[in-house]
This record gives sequence, C-alpha cells and structure tokens, in this order.
Amino acid sequence: MSLPAPEYSYPVDLRQITDAPLTLVPDEAARRRLAGRFGITAIPAMQATVQLVREGERVTATGRLVADVIQACRISAEDFPVHIEETVHMRFVPPAGAITPDEEVELTADDCDEIEYEGTAFDLGEALAQTLALAIDPFAEGPNAEAFRAEYGLTGETPTGPFAALAALKKQD
Repeated sequence: MSLPAPEYSYPVDLRQITDAPLTLVPDEAARRRLAGRFGITAIPAMQATVQLVREGERVTATGRLVADVIQACRISAEDFPVHIEETVHMRFVPPAGAITPDEEVELTADDCDEIEYEGTAFDLGEALAQTLALAIDPFAEGPNAEAFRAEYGLTGETPTGPFAALAALKKQD
C-alpha cells in the first residue's frame, strides 16, 4: 500500500546540499491543499528559510517558518487571521533498523525531531507542512469569542450543580 502524495513536496537530494540557505514558498494550490488537510479555511502566505547541514547521511535543518492562516474560531465559527512564526529544528536520518515490539526505547529531546528517510533524498516540504500543522492552535478563539459567549449565555457565570435550582428560588423571594 502506497502513501498518498504530500500536499506540499520539496525533495532534497543529499548530493545537492550546499551552504546556501533554502527559501521555500508553497504555491497557491499547495497552500489550498494544506489548508484542507489541516481543517482550516486558508493559508494566504507561507514561507520557510532553512539552512541544511550534512553530516554523512544525517542532515540537520534549522531555520524559521512564517505563515498567515485563516481559521475558524472554536466558539463562534467565524473566520479570523492568525500569524504563525515557528522555529525549525529537525534532523533527517537513515532508518534506524528493526525494533522488536517488546523492546524498550529511550528517547532524548534530540531524538524527537528526527525524521527517517530512505535512499538519497528526503522531503523537506512535507516536514515543513508537519511543522505548520503542529503550530496551528486547534482551539483558537477569534476576537469576537467573548461577545458570542455573552450573547448565547456561554460565559460560565450561570450557577450549576445541585444548589443552582435552590439559589434561583431564593432570588425570586
């Protein structure tokens, strides 16, 4: 079974890595596909500047990802703009080898940003897409969230619990 093609792909061949930083800017179609994948309204702008450093078959990528996204408020469902700036720090490594299911594996903070690849190339575009996905707040609230809560009685100020009904009766007296 093959994996679906990534919404934004930028393959990097190990043999073509230079000292020059890379600037990646997905086109409108790729940003539209990424927005659909992430369940947001749109990605009007996305750019990453990345420095690649090769150490044998391991490649460290450092830089910055900047994006403007439009997403729905989780309270009012109104679209609002969000600016994202995220540090990029990841390492592309060849496969580590087989791990048995019962084997205990210790991870350090450096291990968590490793992305395995096979052959002589890795997909920097997909890695940056995943970085953006992790930076998007799935519970983001727009500027009108508080007004929406107040209008529909979602402020949480209404007493609840077993004594709420008694309190309401007391206020009527």
